[in-house]
Amino acid sequence: MNFFKTCLILGSACYFLSCQDVKVSNKEAEPAEQNLLDVIAQFNTAFRNGDVASLSSMITENYTHTNSTSKAIGKADWLNYMSKREADIVSGNLAVIDYKMDDVEIQYFGKTAIVTGKVVVSTREKEELRINEYRITNVWVNKNGNWKRAGFHDSKIK
Repeated sequence: MNFFKTCLILGSACYFLSCQDVKVSNKEAEPAEQNLLDVIAQFNTAFRNGDVASLSSMITENYTHTNSTSKAIGKADWLNYMSKREADIVSGNLAVIDYKMDDVEIQYFGKTAIVTGKVVVSTREKEELRINEYRITNVWVNKNGNWKRAGFHDSKIK
């Protein structure tokens, strides 16, 4: 069983902590939690803006990205998709009006964290306004003191 599947199975059986009301039983995890929340905010800003260079540095070499409309893809394919998205943002073909993540909960497993939440994104493409909501699961790993996203999955809410 690969690392991503193992983390998802473990995460589904665990009690998650709300980032709004953080109660960490392991006092050593508190600085890591704030650091991870900061990194997630930076990641989300880079995604919103289509900043592929930043995103590339924030994911693992064996990154796995899965969503509700396609099979899992690796780092190279995801960055290729993101490069096309970045070009659409730069050209004005795609405008990200709002991108927010809330209902964030984090569970730590040593140097691995499973993050769940809800993402609401509003975009305008070809004069069409779209508002989508997703439930997300991210797997983050801490390598040499730096958090990197190792896995992603989302399911569309509406």
